[in-house]
Amino acid sequence: MVYPWCGSASGLPSAQTGVVDAGRASREVTRTMDDETEQRRAELAEIANYQIEVQHRREAQESAEAQVLIDRFVAQLKSAGVPTEELTSRPWSGSGRYRTGITGWYLKRDRSIGLGEDGAYYVLVVPPVTFGRFRTVPVEPSPPPLQVGKGARDGESIALNVLLATRLEDFGIGDA
Repeated sequence: MVYPWCGSASGLPSAQTGVVDAGRASREVTRTMDDETEQRRAELAEIANYQIEVQHRREAQESAEAQVLIDRFVAQLKSAGVPTEELTSRPWSGSGRYRTGITGWYLKRDRSIGLGEDGAYYVLVVPPVTFGRFRTVPVEPSPPPLQVGKGARDGESIALNVLLATRLEDFGIGDA
């Protein structure tokens, strides 16, 4: 008598047949789960890369719009004859100021953001530097945001166009 669930012609369960069939089934299930897991990971990675790309494009567009506002602001300062000064940076912690070798104007009253004469946007808060008070500390320009201080504490964030208009009034130039 043949019992199809036993895997042998004698009707008795075959240890070897059961092991091979069980092993093959478990390998196929494992392989299928691994394939599904890898496929899902690849899909999630693709989605994440797309979101990163969209964010970079959005930031680049925002920086381009902000740079137009800054260039207009710098042109108004130059035409009004507002004097420049050497911008200094401060360390994240501690006190003191570091020379930067950059001339321009401070954008915020706390001197944490400045603009170079060429319209470059500088964040003037830097990591502490050994002997920074005695030598020039390099500060690289960064892409300007439309919202200065985004992600900061309440009351520290301000739209760039409002900040520029306020600074023009502080310099006595008038309405932007």
